[in-house]
Amino acid sequence: MLSVRNLEVVYNDVILALRGVSLDVPDGKIVALLGANGAGKSTLLRTLSGLLDVHDAEIRKGAVTLDGNDIGHLSPSKLVKRGIKHVLEGRRVFKELTVEENLRSGAHTHRKNMGANLDKAYGLFPRIADRRGQMAGLLSGGEQQMLAMGRALMSEPRYLLLDEPSLGLAPKVVEQIRDIVVQINSEGTGVLLVEQNATMALSVADHGYVMETGRVVMDRPAAELLADDDVREFYLGLHTGDDGDTRSSYRDVKHYKRRKRWAS
Repeated sequence: MLSVRNLEVVYNDVILALRGVSLDVPDGKIVALLGANGAGKSTLLRTLSGLLDVHDAEIRKGAVTLDGNDIGHLSPSKLVKRGIKHVLEGRRVFKELTVEENLRSGAHTHRKNMGANLDKAYGLFPRIADRRGQMAGLLSGGEQQMLAMGRALMSEPRYLLLDEPSLGLAPKVVEQIRDIVVQINSEGTGVLLVEQNATMALSVADHGYVMETGRVVMDRPAAELLADDDVREFYLGLHTGDDGDTRSSYRDVKHYKRRKRWAS
């Protein structure tokens, strides 16, 4: 079990980004983490993967544990060896390297099964298999996202942290990414999925959390969150009218003045 308890994270000794956050990612499960921009989702992923130092941030309170053992002090390389791999937002591939060179770079802590893991990555992502000798910077956005995920899988992670994998992608590619996440999970990898596309995330997740201003404000099975009227209105952009029809209502949500019931 990958867990955080009562976590507080501060940037530049001033900005409190996480305020008492607690969350669990069980082995072999998909957990969705939802929230608006600035809610603290990426900060939580950086905490789990040891990247706070890079952003002048630190843990002030709370704990990060793996199977009950404190890992909050470990470096990113040691966390990768423990089985935690983070796919950053924005498709961070090495653009001047080929597809295969990018994949091989993901196996620097796990070279023993490199050949088998390359075959597995190409099997999961046939679109990049056809471009294995091509420079990564010439791939489409969707292909670069697949490459970033494939590179993370080269170290056979126990937990995969995905930060906005569908961001900026066409709907058809988003469906492909969703299906790949499900397939990765079906082979035993736990997934923490941060997504603005709440419908996609909750449709594949076992459990979900909603964050606002650095706090977890909802924590339920994903199916319950998907059916919750407040979540549907504020995070899925859906509203059920008096006629029973479900329709987009971002304009209504923007000007809606009532206080969210879960924040009371």
